[in-house]
Amino acid sequence: MTADVRLRRGRGSLGFSFFVQGVTFALLVTRIPAIQDRYGISDGLLPAFLAAVPILAGASSVATEHLVKRIGAATVLRWAQPLVLLALLGVGAGTQMWHAALALGAFGLSVGALDASMNMLGVSLQRAYGRSIMLGFHAAYSLGGILGASAAWAGAHWHLSLFTSYLPAVVVLLPLAFHGSRFYVDRQEAEDRAAVEKGLGAGGFRLLLPLCLVMACAYIGDSTVSNWSAKYLQDVLGSSEQLATVPYNVYMVTTLIGRAVGDLGVRRFGAVAVVRIGTVVAAGGFAVVAAAPGAWTGMLGFTLLGIGLCVIVPQTFAAAGRLFPGASDTAIARLNIFNYVGFLIGSPLVGGIGDAWSYRGAMLVPMALVLVTLFQARSFGAEGARYGVGHERRAGDRAVDVGRGGNEV
Repeated sequence: MTADVRLRRGRGSLGFSFFVQGVTFALLVTRIPAIQDRYGISDGLLPAFLAAVPILAGASSVATEHLVKRIGAATVLRWAQPLVLLALLGVGAGTQMWHAALALGAFGLSVGALDASMNMLGVSLQRAYGRSIMLGFHAAYSLGGILGASAAWAGAHWHLSLFTSYLPAVVVLLPLAFHGSRFYVDRQEAEDRAAVEKGLGAGGFRLLLPLCLVMACAYIGDSTVSNWSAKYLQDVLGSSEQLATVPYNVYMVTTLIGRAVGDLGVRRFGAVAVVRIGTVVAAGGFAVVAAAPGAWTGMLGFTLLGIGLCVIVPQTFAAAGRLFPGASDTAIARLNIFNYVGFLIGSPLVGGIGDAWSYRGAMLVPMALVLVTLFQARSFGAEGARYGVGHERRAGDRAVDVGRGGNEV
């Protein structure tokens, strides 16, 4: 098999892995009320169940940093993804509260390893291509999220049990994902293992910290949309119950579109410019939401949020890979922790401010936090860079056209 074919297959299989994870996560989070009803989880206990998932995922991401040094990111992902799917099925199969706790715990541990290893391979493949492709992987995740949320809506509409809703997805996706895992490309296997073992080096985490801050702030913004958009539209802007369900779907669609075309913007204008534009658009979206006189203006704000926020997370992972080319797996594993930090902080932060003051005022807090990215934009690379540094672009010249033959993600 030629190197170009191997890269194309690796890119296609990894894109499918992102897609599967989008479907899986959407099937879980959109059926939380049904999970609560099935197991009799009280409103007071539910936050503890929900918080346990990102906490365990963060711990698993730390463990993955050390595990990939021994067996490689491709092997971790090959086994983590089936475990995530089986854990999802376990959530739907139980009958007692401890069953839910066990299944959600397994989901958190496996999803932390999956998220970390998936982005490790994405950054590694981007380095091999010599041009921006990370946004395409995350676009596949967004597409999976839309389809997963649609499947969850269908299950709720037809009053299907959780197990019946989850089973078709697991039966179809698990063997396909496992088959695709044969084609993962782990470039780290060909790199200097001694450099990897050194980790980030002295003061390395301090260099990574600005990107960790950006990641946390981006996920605070994202969790604000996912957790509060419906309530905000209905309770603050006076929309109908049906219309209140639309902003998140609009947000996901605009996220998909933005990520699908975002790599072209990075190649043309560079990562710094794209991230800065995305930050300004996202902040503008929060401002529109906070000042909206009615539901349709609020919808416009959530649309802007999708367009703006969608570029930040993929480019943050890519920037970590460029910053530590000899220890990108370690950098991404540590950066991935702040994904869950932002998710944990975002919802209670906005809810607490909304209850104590006003939900309009609460929307200004994630707006201010997202604007932090403007002050950290230089961490995403040189102003004129289209991808990485000069030697990376030259090394990627041979592969710059790889993937145009139908395996594009």
